[in-house]
Formats: sequence, C-alpha cells, structure tokens
Amino acid sequence: MHRLASHEPRQPDAGEALVRVHAVGICGSDREVYQGNRPEGYVRYPLTPGHEWSGTVQAVGAGVPSTLVGRKVVGEGFRNCQVCDRCHAGETTLCTAGYEETGFTQPGAMAPTLTLPARLLHALPDGADLTAAALLEPAACIAAAAIKAAARPGERVAVVGTGTLGMFAVQFLKAASPAALLVVGTRPDRAELSKTFGATEFRTRDEELPDDIDVVIETAGSASAARTAAALLRRGGRLVLTGIPAPGADGLDPTDLVVRQLEVHTVFGAAPDAWAHTVRVFGAGLLDPLPLVTHELPLDEFPRAIELVGSGDPKVGKVLLRPWADPHPYAGTGTP
Repeated sequence: MHRLASHEPRQPDAGEALVRVHAVGICGSDREVYQGNRPEGYVRYPLTPGHEWSGTVQAVGAGVPSTLVGRKVVGEGFRNCQVCDRCHAGETTLCTAGYEETGFTQPGAMAPTLTLPARLLHALPDGADLTAAALLEPAACIAAAAIKAAARPGERVAVVGTGTLGMFAVQFLKAASPAALLVVGTRPDRAELSKTFGATEFRTRDEELPDDIDVVIETAGSASAARTAAALLRRGGRLVLTGIPAPGADGLDPTDLVVRQLEVHTVFGAAPDAWAHTVRVFGAGLLDPLPLVTHELPLDEFPRAIELVGSGDPKVGKVLLRPWADPHPYAGTGTP
C-alpha cells in the first residue's frame, strides 16, 4: 500500500546538497518495494522510494562548493562509508559497513526535493536533457557491466535481454566498435530498436544461436537467461550477469565453466567509476536514453505507474514520474 504525504524540503547539513527533482524512474525493484517482497535487509519501511532520478541543485551545506548550486545532476544510490577497505579500493557497492541505498533504506526521489550527500552527485553538461538523464542510474549499472566485460574493438559481442538494461548494453557495446553485435530476446518487436542502437543482428531465443561470441552481457534476469548467455560464448569467452532471477532459476554448469574456461562476472549496482563513465558517454552524445521513455506521469499517478511497469504490455517502456507536474507537493510513502 502507499499514501501521499505533504513534503517539506530538508535543508542540507554539512556535506549535503538539496536537489529539486525533475523526474524519477520506476523499475522492477520499486515494484518489489511496493508489493513488500524485496529481500529482507534491502528495504526499510516506511519509505519514500525513487532511486533513478535527475534534478537541479538548489542549495548546499557547509563544505560543499557553492558552484554546485544551479547545476543539473544525477546521483549515486549506494550510501557507502568511504572508510572500509572495499570503499578505498573503489568498490563502493561492496561496502562492508552494510547496505544503504537511496530509495530503499534512505529517502528517495519520489518527492519534489531530495537531500543527500553531495559527494554522490555527478554534474551534467548545462544543456543536458534531464528527462533523459533520469535513466542514467540503470545506465550506470550497465556501464559497470561494460567495464567488467572489457570488450575490445573487433570482438564479437552479444546482449541477452531487450528491456531498458539490454538497450543500454547495446549502446555501451556499440561504442567499443565490435565486429558484430547480436541481441537475443523473447520479443521480436524489439528488433528494430536494437538495431537503431547499434545491433547488427537480432534473434529470439528459440532460433538457432551462435556459440562463438567473445563477450556477452546478460540483462534479462529470467530463469534461463544465464544459461542462454553462457551457451553463446566461445571457449575462454567473457560473461557478465546483471539480471536477478527469481529463486529456482537454472544455474550455470560448473563443469561447463571450467572445461570451457569461461570468465564470469556479476554486477549489482554501480561504483563511482561506472557513474563517471556513464556521465561522460551521455555528455558526448553516445548514449540516448530518451527513446526508452514511453510514459511520464505526475506523482499522484504512482498507482497507475506501478501498474504500467508490471503490465507486461510491449508498448510500455520506461515509466517516469514528474514530481513537479502536479500542483500539490507530495511525497510518496510506501509500506509493505
């Protein structure tokens, strides 16, 4: 269940920034929060959700450069401690202090304003489209996968999955100048969009698939997606898994991994280097999130937005909420 509550901006303390939220995206994790089935330890109720967002800095606290005021920004979600060994190594998504994330355990962006540590912000070019920028959080997660995949020019690469993450994976891999870029999915209607973003070939999973791909990024999160992705690889190929399937999914065969000497990586969230890479690629015009947006709704239409995200309708892509599209300043509060 959810309710709408009056919103009072929290003025930034030392090291913090107050951001006027332009738009906030909804993904499957937000549906888990709304339905109350997000894994224990990865949500704290009551909660203002919203981890995919863009906005403009309105005010900063002590110790934060005043030049940040007025800048268009996006922000990292993971609230890392900055002092543990993993944080010092730049692996902030593995922070040993425990899991804290904007929109899940800390107040999120489904409100007119968001106050958060300024160190998490990434400034955008002055001319950046903030509606498109609201999708940079999922893009950063795929940037993390692309960094781990380390695709080199001339390699044969593939993406399994045709949702928002899959379409970002196509764009990041295209930027690496592959010899071939295959997209594998279950929806033939995504073929045209895949090729618009740079795919050279599209096949559904029930078609004959190659087994000589150098690099595969899996984004589908379905029960069989990991096995489908691994089967595409040549011996010694590289696989990056980003999807999180439901319990009981088909696991990878360890014998197959060893005998074929496959290199397997996983991604959960995005560390600062992936965020910085995403913002650079976006600023250079090499990443185009806007065609993925199909719906923009005011904040008080949150129930409809959640319904759209879970509808399975192929016409529904990315759904955004616009907190300032409604004349009444509300903040959404979720309870399981």
